Order: sequence, then C-alpha cells, then structure tokens
Amino acid sequence: MNKMEHITVVYFSPTGGTRKACLNLAMEMGKKVKDVDLCSLEGEYSFGSEDTVIVGVPVFGGRIPGYAAEKLTYLKGGGAVALTAAVYGNRAFEDALLELDDCLKAQGFRIGAGTALLAEHSMVRDVAAGRPDNQDRKEMADFGARILEKLEEEGWQEPQVPGNRPYRDWKQMPVIPLTNASCISCGLCAARCPVQAIPVSNPSSTDQARCILCMRCISVCPVKARSLPEQACAMLEQKLSPVRDIRRENELFL
Repeated sequence: MNKMEHITVVYFSPTGGTRKACLNLAMEMGKKVKDVDLCSLEGEYSFGSEDTVIVGVPVFGGRIPGYAAEKLTYLKGGGAVALTAAVYGNRAFEDALLELDDCLKAQGFRIGAGTALLAEHSMVRDVAAGRPDNQDRKEMADFGARILEKLEEEGWQEPQVPGNRPYRDWKQMPVIPLTNASCISCGLCAARCPVQAIPVSNPSSTDQARCILCMRCISVCPVKARSLPEQACAMLEQKLSPVRDIRRENELFL
C-alpha cells in the first residue's frame, strides 16, 4: 500500500500500552511518524486540514480518562483527519470511543476511522498479557491499508461507532497506590506522575484528591515499591477473571 508521507500520533499512555498500540498502526500508515505525549503537552498544539492524526487514549471504566479529555482541549484540529483509538485491557471499551470522537469533533477534527485496540491491562498485568503482540501487529497492517483506502475516496463519511449518550456513569476506586519499605526515594514516580499527585519532597506518599489511578507510578518504579492495596487487587482479580483467558479482537470502524 502507498503510505502517507507524515502521520502524527497523539496519546495518553501512562503505562505505555496505548502508545505501543497506536504506533503499531501509525507505522503501517505513514513513512514518517511523529508522536505527541499528552502527559507532557503544556500548551496548544495545532493541526491543519492536510494533517492526519491518530489519537489514542486508554479506557477507564468504559470511559476516557477525565484528565485525557481535558488535555484533548489543547489540540486544535483545524479540519485535520483524526483516526481514533480506544485502547483497553480485554474487558470492554463501552462508551470510550464515542466519547473520544465527540471530544475531537469539538476541537475541529474530522473523524476518518475509529479503532478499539487491545493492550495489557494496566492494573492486572496478566490480563491481555503481552498485547499488542505479533498477531496484533499483523492486523494493524490490514487496518492501515483499509483506512488509507477509505481516505482516498471522495466524500468519505464519518464512521458510526458503538456507545451511548449520555455516557455511562463511572467512579474511580477510592484507593491510591501504596509504598512499601523498599522505596529508595529516587523521586522517579513524582517526576513522571502526570497529575503531580506525588510530592517531590515525599515520594512515598500520594495525594488521593489528585491521583487518577493511571498506574504510571507503579510501572516506572525501579524497585517495585509501589502497588495497589491488597483488597483492591483482590477485587480487580475477581472482576476480571471472566475475561482472563479470552482473546478479544481489535475492531475497526470505517
């Protein structure tokens, strides 16, 4: 297939799975790929009508993270084509893809295609473990070709994606990551926390009012000193046990 000269990937990816899934698709579609991390985006980022952008966010409880939704308002679409990706850990993506599309249309993007992509679950890592994997990467080649074929057509239409308005109600678990005695106070978790919920002066603590349970602090800790409370882990294990051994398929909406 004939790839685009340039494609930009914009993502919110606290533990890396969303970025990896979106880049797999981007590499199949563009000769040159630029990535933009919403976690570090501090001001407006503008696109134009000639741009094509893959925008990916993880699914939190069937929704897109509120923090990511806020960061998406920094993007100015200017008529650019957005290819959206709701990235989830094997349970369900529910209203997330629809919500993501709505956010981007409000910012001036045209939605060319939507995808629901699989990545390792951020809280229970053996659910969808290792995904996206080689099979997923092969599937992205097919997705990329089909998307490019659509965008070459005159008068293409916005895809219809699953989901409901109003979006489903979801509340974050009332817990925060805990720190054990192996913490070396290196401060990496504080430096990498997207919402500054971990004080630099006391990296073993977490501000519950700020924490969004994105799991980045747990994933970046070099000594594995951070984890969710045992009770929360047990509850998650039970909730996700029905989908532990199921291989969900990536989905493309054109």
